[in-house]
Amino acid sequence: MINVLYIHGMGGGGDSRIPGILRDALYGKGVNVIVRTYDFDPEIASVQIGGWVKELEPSLVIGESMGAVHAIRIKDVPHILISPALNAPFILGRLCWLTLIPGVTLLLDRIYKPREGDRQKLHFTYDHLAKYLNHGKAALANSSRSGNDEFFFAFFGTKDHYRRTGIVSVRTWKKHFGNSYETYKGTHFTEEEHIYDKVLPLICKVLDIK
Repeated sequence: MINVLYIHGMGGGGDSRIPGILRDALYGKGVNVIVRTYDFDPEIASVQIGGWVKELEPSLVIGESMGAVHAIRIKDVPHILISPALNAPFILGRLCWLTLIPGVTLLLDRIYKPREGDRQKLHFTYDHLAKYLNHGKAALANSSRSGNDEFFFAFFGTKDHYRRTGIVSVRTWKKHFGNSYETYKGTHFTEEEHIYDKVLPLICKVLDIK
């Protein structure tokens, strides 16, 4: 079996929708899509994901939304990114001071409470969010602009509401990775038809399977 490591977005986890679609579509082709729930603390998550890379030796890494930042940090492997939120770690890091205001952490934890199931637990503390600045810098240090010649390709939805806030930015992507991206007429969460007509064909091309 060929292993593909899927890095979910914020609040996602082992039962996330997109890797489930990919797993069902690719298993008969000898491809095992693996997604595991990692910690919200980026330093802990980096260690967890690094251990999975050593264990699984993936032939491809796919990162979704905030998970794309973790995926980009993985070296010596092709990368496919879905709605990559490259600016998110810098926004979180710069706004970490807000969590020092009484009640803010509790409010954010309630607003961004994940659904039931195997999902990443979110806890918006100063210590957690302050680490995201270095997390974002570490990812961009592995970018094409920084001299990395590994394969990077991203998909962006034209109706992605996070593009209005700058969390997801095609301009930021182009700055660090050039024109290696494609847009689709959809949202941040990548509707199923776009998984089948855009993401899956690229996965098969990268893995050289039919």
